[in-house]
Amino acid sequence: MSSPKFHPIKTNEQLADYIPQCGKVELRNPNIANMEEDVLYHISLSNRTQDLKEMFSDVKFVCFGGSPTRMKKFAEFLVEELKVKISAGQALYNIAQGSDRYVLYKIGPVLSVSHGMGIPSLSIIFHEILKLVYHAGCYDVIFFRIGTSGGLGLEAGSVVITEEAVDGLLRPYMEVPTLGMILQHPSKLDQEVAMELMSLAVPASDGYSTVIGKTMCTTDFYEGQARLDGAFCDYNEEDKMAFLKRVYARGICNIEMESLCFAAYCYRAGIRGAVVCTTLLDRLKGDQITSPHSVMEEWQARPQKLVASFIKKRLGIE
Repeated sequence: MSSPKFHPIKTNEQLADYIPQCGKVELRNPNIANMEEDVLYHISLSNRTQDLKEMFSDVKFVCFGGSPTRMKKFAEFLVEELKVKISAGQALYNIAQGSDRYVLYKIGPVLSVSHGMGIPSLSIIFHEILKLVYHAGCYDVIFFRIGTSGGLGLEAGSVVITEEAVDGLLRPYMEVPTLGMILQHPSKLDQEVAMELMSLAVPASDGYSTVIGKTMCTTDFYEGQARLDGAFCDYNEEDKMAFLKRVYARGICNIEMESLCFAAYCYRAGIRGAVVCTTLLDRLKGDQITSPHSVMEEWQARPQKLVASFIKKRLGIE
């Protein structure tokens, strides 16, 4: 069997400059409009069995994060920050509880959803959430990825706002095997949203630094990120440090496993998006995450607080 051939994107839509959607969210897939029912299988919803417009039409912000527990805590945090009233005796409800893959919480005009670990898991939920806001008739939606990462040349606990995501070869696009061809999707993010987020960071009072920079996204946690502590390793400490110093010199501030897909899909959809991650260690100083759990809990809340500040500003909440 012949190997897939390299086939760059050539359609006008995909070659066009990034143009954010204004108004009602639209899909770039004509097949969806002709389907009698669209089952969003992994979040246990359907545009036929549920009234998605009634449930979700007011959504303006979608916040993705890897851990189900973390995204529940973020939802609980937003209840307080956005002053959302929950009836006595009631609690936050996992809308996706009919599936055991992801969690989905709605807090006023915000969705808090888990995406799992790595590009394949994020890809699935991104497709279904984008279709959800389309079926719901949402307007002017902004997507965020809130997560953790390994930093480069940054003190642990720093926050990185991604200006551009690159792959493990430092290429600013995601390759997707499609119909036996390799398609390339640019992985650019909305710079206006990034700058607005940056304007809300106040290092003097925050007690930690927030920076804008490039993020390297890998498909592997160990060898893909030049760690020495995996089950396999075909390089030494000198090789590892040479690589990390090289990517650091190219403007890479942090390394994680989802930003490339998130950025490429936001760009492809015309959705304004941002990636905000805390750093759990400086990879120029080591491989293993050894900070106490309580410390990491506080670090992981930092991107959440920044995104919450952005949402509150947009909603006019003091």
